Amino acid sequence: MLLIGAAQAEVAVPPPTQRVTDLTATLDAGQTQSLEARLAAFEQQKGAQLAVLIVPTTQPETIEQYGLRVVEAWKLGRKGVDDGVLLLVAKDDRALRIEVGYGLEGALNDATANRIVEEIIVPPFKGGEFYSGIEAGVAAIIKVIEGEPLPPPKKLSVAAGQDMQSLMFIGFVIVVAVGGMLRAMLGRVPAALLLGGVLGGLAWLLLASALIALLAGLAAFVFVLLGGIGRGMGGGGFGGGGGSFGGGGFGGGGGGFGGGGASGRW
Repeated sequence: MLLIGAAQAEVAVPPPTQRVTDLTATLDAGQTQSLEARLAAFEQQKGAQLAVLIVPTTQPETIEQYGLRVVEAWKLGRKGVDDGVLLLVAKDDRALRIEVGYGLEGALNDATANRIVEEIIVPPFKGGEFYSGIEAGVAAIIKVIEGEPLPPPKKLSVAAGQDMQSLMFIGFVIVVAVGGMLRAMLGRVPAALLLGGVLGGLAWLLLASALIALLAGLAAFVFVLLGGIGRGMGGGGFGGGGGSFGGGGFGGGGGGFGGGGASGRW
């Protein structure tokens, strides 16, 4: 019973929706966005993934135990490269930790991580300057990783972006031009299935992404099934609003961790 109670009391690991997650409202929106932009740019340029997580407490676990749970769930860094880093702050516990992926343990070894914690992050934290400490710590970690010969990141090329736009345009034209006719000839469900398959196949051929192919096919299927064709296209469709199949979001790349890094208190 005691073991069950302890397990139930463990602090939940939040989903990795962005690179900077603050569950304590320590950082304001501008500070969060600034850090997020810097980490995103670094990931695009170097390939390594660095994330910041601020929680009130990790109790009943130590910060090391909780940190390992977080990186095992988030899987920061690229699979096979293992170039992920987590900067974890437990504000009410007055504790912090740098968790280092296998692939960076040579450059960002325990001694280097400890120096960053004790000499760069802890002094501002003692004065209540949490953003300054985190920003300086992030800068120091990035500087270390920049000197490491990591495999170059896989960047979304201009051609791939053009392929995405081409797919959306072609899909829109197909659905508008053929959808209504197929509904009349085959019926609603068969027409939706056929167009969904066609759009999904085009997405796969152009972008070689199973996820995007699935989303494209599903979007066409639902659109035709609900009778959006020919009823005034003003409100919706493939070309609407902000996001796209490839937009936004953050998630780990499958990186591995083994407990390397350093912890500290202030």
